[in-house]
Amino acid sequence: MFSKAPTKIKIHPTGMRLHEWICLEEGFFEQEGLDVEVLWGVVHNKMRAWQDGEQGYKKRPQDIPFLENEQVITNACAWGSICNAGAGMGKFVPDAFGIPRHAIFVRPESSILKPEDLKDVPISVGYMAGSHYNVPYRLEKYVPLEHIKIAPVGGHGKRLEVLLNKEVEAASLLDPEIYMAEELGLRKIMGGEFNTLWWVDERYDPAVLRAFFKALDKAEQALTRDLDKYLPLWKYSIPPEFQNRAWRFETWGPGERFVFQPFPKEEYTKVLAAMDRWGFGPHMQERNYDRLVLALQ
Repeated sequence: MFSKAPTKIKIHPTGMRLHEWICLEEGFFEQEGLDVEVLWGVVHNKMRAWQDGEQGYKKRPQDIPFLENEQVITNACAWGSICNAGAGMGKFVPDAFGIPRHAIFVRPESSILKPEDLKDVPISVGYMAGSHYNVPYRLEKYVPLEHIKIAPVGGHGKRLEVLLNKEVEAASLLDPEIYMAEELGLRKIMGGEFNTLWWVDERYDPAVLRAFFKALDKAEQALTRDLDKYLPLWKYSIPPEFQNRAWRFETWGPGERFVFQPFPKEEYTKVLAAMDRWGFGPHMQERNYDRLVLALQ
C-alpha cells in the first residue's frame, strides 16, 4: 500500500508568533500530511519599508500573492482579514484566531507621557494592517478620531527604524518589535491585546486548513509546555534591518497565542461597526458574513 503524498501549501507568516517556526522545527506540518513552502520573500517584504507606490490598499506586499492568484495561507488582524475578504482578496477562516499584543512606543526622552499626548501626533504604521487599525482602536477613548494621525511607512522593521531615527515621534508596534523596543530602552505609552484571523485563498480544501490548524495547535501546546526551548526561534521573525544585533531572545515571551476555537460571530458585527467608525469601511465590496468565510465544517 502506498502512503498518500503530502499536500503542498504555501504560507507567509506575519512573524508575530512562533507557531509556524515550531511546526517547521518539530515536523508538526509533516505529521498532519502537509508539505509547507514558506514564501520568505513576502515575509521579509512585509517587514521592510513599503515604498510610495506600495502605500495604497491592494499594493501591500501581503496583497500581491492574492492579486496574482497564488494559493496561500496567511493571517492578519481581525479587522484586516475581514476587510481583505470583503474587498475580494480571499476569505477569512472563522474557526481559529490569534491573540497578539500591540503597543505604541516613543523614545525615552519624548515629552509624550500619556495617550492624550498623542493628539495630532503622526504614529508610524503599516497602511491598512494591524499596526494601523490598532491606532484608532487604542486611542479613540482618549483622542477624538479627527485628531488621530498616522504615518504610513510600512512593515515591522521600518516602523521601529523611523522611531529610532527620529523621523516620527511615536510608533505602532507588534511582536517581536515590542520585545525589541523594550530591549532598546524605548518607552511604552499604551498597549494591549487584540485578535487575528487567518486569511486564505478560497480554493483551499477545508480539510487541508484543518490539518494546518491542528499543526498550529500542536505548536501552541509545545510552546505552553516549554517556552524556553522555542525562544531562539524568534530569529526567523527579526526584520532584515535588525538582524545584525545579538538580541536576548531568552528574555522575551511567547508573542501571539493560538486558539483553535471559533471566532465569535458577534465579534464580526463589532468589527464592521469599528471599521465604519474609523473610515475603513469603503474598501469592503461584500459584507455578508456567509460569503466572506471559508469554514472548516
